[in-house]
Amino acid sequence: MPSYKAPVQDVMFLLNDVLGYESHGNLPGFADATPDLVEAILSEGARFCEEVLAPLNPVGDRAGCTRDGEGNVTTPKGFKEAYETYRENGWIALSMPEEFGGQGLPTTLNSIIQEFMSAANLAWGMYPGLSQGAAAALAVHGSQEQKALYLSKLASGEWSGTMNLTEPHCGTDLGLIKSKAVPQGDGSYKISGQKIFISAGEHDLTENIVHLVLARIEGAPEGTKGISLFIVPKFLPDGDGKPGARNPVSCGSLEEKMGIHGNATCVMNYDGATGWLLGEENRGLNAMFVMMNEARLAVGIQGLGQSEVAYQNALAYARDRLQGRSLTGPKNPDGKADPIIVHPDVRRTLLSIRTFNEAARALVLWTALKSDTSHRSDDKAAAQAADDHMGLMTPVIKGVLTDKGFDNAVAAQQMLGGHGYIEEWGMSQFVRDARITMIYEGANGIQALDLVGRKLPRDGGRAVMAFFNEVGTFLKDNAGEEAVAPLLGPMKAGLDDLQKATMWFMNNAMAEPDNAGAGSTDYMHLFGTVALGYMWARMAKASAAALASGASGDDRFHETKLTLARYFMERHMPETSLRLSRISAGAETMMGLDADAF
Repeated sequence: MPSYKAPVQDVMFLLNDVLGYESHGNLPGFADATPDLVEAILSEGARFCEEVLAPLNPVGDRAGCTRDGEGNVTTPKGFKEAYETYRENGWIALSMPEEFGGQGLPTTLNSIIQEFMSAANLAWGMYPGLSQGAAAALAVHGSQEQKALYLSKLASGEWSGTMNLTEPHCGTDLGLIKSKAVPQGDGSYKISGQKIFISAGEHDLTENIVHLVLARIEGAPEGTKGISLFIVPKFLPDGDGKPGARNPVSCGSLEEKMGIHGNATCVMNYDGATGWLLGEENRGLNAMFVMMNEARLAVGIQGLGQSEVAYQNALAYARDRLQGRSLTGPKNPDGKADPIIVHPDVRRTLLSIRTFNEAARALVLWTALKSDTSHRSDDKAAAQAADDHMGLMTPVIKGVLTDKGFDNAVAAQQMLGGHGYIEEWGMSQFVRDARITMIYEGANGIQALDLVGRKLPRDGGRAVMAFFNEVGTFLKDNAGEEAVAPLLGPMKAGLDDLQKATMWFMNNAMAEPDNAGAGSTDYMHLFGTVALGYMWARMAKASAAALASGASGDDRFHETKLTLARYFMERHMPETSLRLSRISAGAETMMGLDADAF
């Protein structure tokens, strides 16, 4: 059976030594969450994920969810008990508002726990994860009455939440939705239509499920300008705020999927179900995008989680599996063969995955801290800059971390050879589960288009110019740092390639939009490589300082960081020149064939 160990030490290094967690102490929620308390919280969360969730991962994969003749869905054995433990220990409420029963702690902590859960049991972690997204939309767009009723129940975990966007005929193009809402004259609406691919749409973990549903009010404009968002609970709340009469919303079927078998992916039928408007009429996408942006960052974290757990199990195999001899002579002279970790190509695979994982974790936490700043800071300039960062990095984190997370899961599976193809070893589940992260919450091609078409030019390019300035300033300020200097040449070359690619779009995409589309995925990965490289440069600086001070307490940890940073710069950063070359090729050849010539 595969195993998992949460990277608590690495997280604490990032928070304390690299990203300046304590400098955020002026923000609400941070003063109470001291570094010592944070470490205690994360250690306890790690224990839950390692000891409770990870053993359930293969159970959920084999058993899946089941639906009875009346549309009721049962989750795999052990899921409900694990959820109850999670709920009772207050994990769902970790970063939710205190006024509605939450603990009000930094969102950053929730992001860390999300990685641990996603690595230990992705399918299970989606249940509370979707509730947190629904709570975010309610917190921003809900009325005081809606917040009082629904947020308190979501924070306690008594109720769970979903998002209902996709219909059989439309996914990305939400302007095509057919679900309709008919006003009832009392502030409520009757919602009718069908939604598909609804994660956690029906299950037995909570006493009620709060569906957030996109629909078009009768007479509303066509397209996205006529879409509204509605709160449609499974059970209508009674006068005491408890589940009352059953609403006519049901699970018509469970999807048969490649992976995440432990999560109920449902076809949801709305047959005149009662719902209430969330936010403004005909501005449903504004409200839904709060939830979608939360979800996109969470999905990026899922990609990282699957990459991390796949790496850990590939590493364990590489240390134990005896095959062949080292090219430089036996390293296990008392045995008939050496462990495969002595072979350079095995090390290439492992180091490529690990250096991605550790930089991706840093990028996630850097962005999570920006999220806390954006939502909690009284400094308008700081909040705006943080919000700019969030908008720019959301498609990068979602697209790059899930593309690479899947690739890394496949590479880790390859490490086990034939055993990786056998179900009992667990590697195929990581591959199958990781695959969905590239698709849902906006397929990665859409993320790339969003980055190039919307995020780069937004506010006159303010966000991307701030990123260029920050990385450029780091390179300049650290040019004399002996331990970091070897990293700065590759880092500068990568930044130069990114700036050239950005300028190429400015000069060539306005007149010919297909140039932007043709280069968008390469640009997203070019941007991601530079951002990950910047994280490695910052980590290397922190580790070099710790070693120089003589008080690190773990010299091997920091020496390893420096070696990993060099590996990333040598092996990953050169990819930026390839990406730039592809972008600069433009769209002419790509768009040259008629459709019937394919």
